Amino acid sequence: MPEESRPAPVGERREREGRLRYDYESRRLAFVRPRQSLPAVEQFARGLDAPICLTWELTYGCNLACVHCLSSSGRRDPMELSTDELLHVVDDLADMQVFYVNIGGGEPTLRPDFWDVVDHCVDSRVGVKFSTNGSRITPAIAQRLATTDYVDVQISIDGADAATNDAVRGDGTFAIATTAMQRLADAGFADFKVSVVVTRENADQLEDFVAVTDRYGAQLRLTRLRPSGRGADVWDRLHPTADQQRALYHWLLDHPRVLTGDSFFHLSALGEPLPGLNLCGAGRVVCLIDPIGDVYACPFVIDEQFKAGNVRDLGGFAKVWRESTLFAELREPESAGACASCGSYDACRGGCMAAKFFTGLPLDGPDPECVQGHGEAALLRATARPLVDAGHSHPVRSRSSGPVLVPLTRRTTADVG
Repeated sequence: MPEESRPAPVGERREREGRLRYDYESRRLAFVRPRQSLPAVEQFARGLDAPICLTWELTYGCNLACVHCLSSSGRRDPMELSTDELLHVVDDLADMQVFYVNIGGGEPTLRPDFWDVVDHCVDSRVGVKFSTNGSRITPAIAQRLATTDYVDVQISIDGADAATNDAVRGDGTFAIATTAMQRLADAGFADFKVSVVVTRENADQLEDFVAVTDRYGAQLRLTRLRPSGRGADVWDRLHPTADQQRALYHWLLDHPRVLTGDSFFHLSALGEPLPGLNLCGAGRVVCLIDPIGDVYACPFVIDEQFKAGNVRDLGGFAKVWRESTLFAELREPESAGACASCGSYDACRGGCMAAKFFTGLPLDGPDPECVQGHGEAALLRATARPLVDAGHSHPVRSRSSGPVLVPLTRRTTADVG
């Protein structure tokens, strides 16, 4: 990319009484506020003029069938956004000065126009982080990524060894992922991310995950298992125990360089807050765009009740973000509800909306993994869990069948009804 066409090294946007700055080199966001303004967490809780970042699932097509997949990925939706529509969304995000997008799926690299979207994001000064299982990271692709500014890569694994990982992601997937990591390292891509969903089976492998990332010059990112998509079927079996949660909390405090994306703010009720905003950012600072353009408040709650609109509607994404009734409600001051009498509420804010919704708990109730034990009692009183729509996916395959290859073909705007 010519030097004069590159994005400025630091993105900046004013938000109410403060200023947001995003350093693309370190890929860290800072909120700079003048004296006597509200704390950053309160600024964010009231919502911003544009999301800091958003999750964008380009396709539900996937060549794997992970048992905990939150979007039940497997096959494409016939109404996926066309290439032209995807590029138009990028234009909207650039106009709104969105700092970066988390592109996922499914396996986003399966879309033939994936690189068109990435290139248009970079040219439009919208940073990109994309999640992949690594199956399509060839040496040539690794070299391309290492020489492209403002693009970050996240390789997903769910075990620090093949036995643990492949039980969740399919036979041979650990070897596929580590091969991709080696190719990125060989190409000189420093600090790419290795993303791990913490489960009961891998919670005792945290130091081993650090060793994996150190081996390839990468950075570890831990996320929480949510009971959404296929994750609803395995949550009871795979979510960490109370003892593992406490151990994870103390481990995260001792490893501040490990990224979490505020996945574990419910653990802050144990004492010292974890680094980050420590609140639910749904509809306030984050949201999700799905493959057919529907916009949801939270990347982990793909359900009709949390749909705010569609980017194909008049006004596009900007109108959904700024005028959605759902988002306006989420930006109102929260009620502590059933947690009002708990002294830890200010620390944990009641926990994760997705975890509560998909376990049948009220949204103003305790998190099902509440570290004070209130979630366990609430689960005993919970109503039936909501039905999870398999929607865009094939049924789960047994891992013995290996990865399921999904053929994709190029589409044009004429293919969209």
